[in-house]
Amino acid sequence: MTTPQSRNYSASKSRTHTQSSEAKIIEKCKLAQKRRTLPYRETFEFFIEDFKTYKPLLSSIKNAYEVMLAHQREKIRSLEPLKAKIVTMSEDCNERILAMRAEERYEISALKKEKMNLLKLIDKKNEEKVSLQSEVSELRKKLAEEYLCYLTERDARKILIGDLNELRYQREDMSLAQSAGVWGEDPVKLTLALKMTQQDLTRTQMELNTMKANFGDVVPRRDFEMQEKINMELQEQLDSLRADYEEVCKEHELLLQLHMSTLKERDQYYSELQEIQRNSTPRPDWTKCESIVAGGPERWQLLAESKNSDQLVEVLLEEIGAGLLREKEFFPGLGYGDTVPPFLRFDGPVENKKPSKKEVVNLLKDAWKERLAEEQKELFADFFFNFLERRFGISDAMPWAYTIFENIKLFRSNEIMNQFYAVLMGKMTESVYINQKETLTHLLKAMTNADSKNEGLITMEQLSTILKSTFPLKREDQIEELMEAGGWDPDSNSVEVLNYHLLFTEDEEGQSEPFVQKLWEQYESEKEAYLQELKQDLGVDLNDEVTLLKLRGALMNIDPSLDKQTLSAYLSQAFQLPVSELPLEDDAKQEEIVIKFQTALDWLQMADIKRVGPRELEPAS
Repeated sequence: MTTPQSRNYSASKSRTHTQSSEAKIIEKCKLAQKRRTLPYRETFEFFIEDFKTYKPLLSSIKNAYEVMLAHQREKIRSLEPLKAKIVTMSEDCNERILAMRAEERYEISALKKEKMNLLKLIDKKNEEKVSLQSEVSELRKKLAEEYLCYLTERDARKILIGDLNELRYQREDMSLAQSAGVWGEDPVKLTLALKMTQQDLTRTQMELNTMKANFGDVVPRRDFEMQEKINMELQEQLDSLRADYEEVCKEHELLLQLHMSTLKERDQYYSELQEIQRNSTPRPDWTKCESIVAGGPERWQLLAESKNSDQLVEVLLEEIGAGLLREKEFFPGLGYGDTVPPFLRFDGPVENKKPSKKEVVNLLKDAWKERLAEEQKELFADFFFNFLERRFGISDAMPWAYTIFENIKLFRSNEIMNQFYAVLMGKMTESVYINQKETLTHLLKAMTNADSKNEGLITMEQLSTILKSTFPLKREDQIEELMEAGGWDPDSNSVEVLNYHLLFTEDEEGQSEPFVQKLWEQYESEKEAYLQELKQDLGVDLNDEVTLLKLRGALMNIDPSLDKQTLSAYLSQAFQLPVSELPLEDDAKQEEIVIKFQTALDWLQMADIKRVGPRELEPAS
């Protein structure tokens, strides 16, 4: 960093150098001028010597010129310091101007920073203003409600005071009306009359209590006859229904016999079918695939473990597709059509980056982490391409997009790839994946809290308690399925402990443990049962149209515990409308919003739809 002293020293040094260079230039100019005038001087002296007659005149002329030249030289010599001073002053002025400009630039940058700080402060104040305005509006609403309550109370108070005044006036009038006659009666007679009246009142009260005790439960004869008539009608209906029931029971027994005979025939036909299939279609020898699959017999046994023939065919197709995918050097571009996803719009060949399956899985995990960390304002497809640009650069983003897309489209048996492909292609919403992660996090936290010794172990009884508290709507058999997937042996009587951290681990290719797989299988089956229950409650065909009002009522029927926010989210997903545009419960516009029921089911199937509470039994009539 340069100091003012160093700048002044460099300026004075440059000024001195400039003055010395100017002095040299002036000396050179003088020498050049002398050399230029020297021939003329010698020629003029020659003329003076030759022309004797004009010698005095020429001499005077020469002297006059010499005097004038000497005067001019003196004048120039006297002006030289002034010129140097002017040059110095000019340099000083230039330095001052540069210093002032530097100061102005510094001040401008400081003012810009201050401006940015003030703008941030203004934004903060505006946010505070908006929050205060919302608070003021809420307080105004509360004040209006309190004002109405106080207004109602004041009116009731006025009415009560009016009634009290009216009663007081009536009492005064009665006292004035009776005063004239009372004073004329005998006090003993009045006292005796009062005692008799009190005795009559006591006797009447006792009779009234006796009547209430004896006839409090007695109904009027008219109501009794009406109920007797209704009872007779119901008895007749019961007799007819009993006769119908006996006929139905007989028919049921006949149908049971027919069903048993049909079952025997079905079992016989099924055994014959199995025999025919065994004889006509030989079972494939899957051991032949050991030499074809990369990795040999060990890897094939790992891939084929606990899989049926259909799943083995899918595994074999994935292996074949993976081999073909590795052989490809380029992918053909899909163009810029509307049907092409935005992250694949490109013309020409695209390089195949040829990553391993593990690298693709790790890349998808990183994408999910970054997606969950941001505010999720942009579409998932746009976020995916932007993520690739940030990770690999703009030039390599498109090749990686094609490479990852081809991999996740091929390996559908991989959970992470299958979920990412479904979300990327719009076949599943992000809320499903987010719900899965939150559920696993909640389960792991509950198991960690149950692990009081912090050893990473819990008992099977603790696991059962945690599963029941976390999933209160699951049946007992579903809880047992999850426990068996976690390693519980129902035939063992010993107290088993479980390393619960192993339930949530994943292998290198992103495959989760059987416990997590069973959890998501139950989630899918529960969602399917929930939507099937919704269909039965509506009582419509898939091609029929359903209104928003009808769908709202059906959802509340099958799941009465639905809160307003979740119900609005389900309706928004089914009708593909923002929550803010949904009409209220008592709005007549609900009948105007119509959608095909099959379309609504498809939209609901894509989202995170699940039962919130148990379905309450309808009261018997």
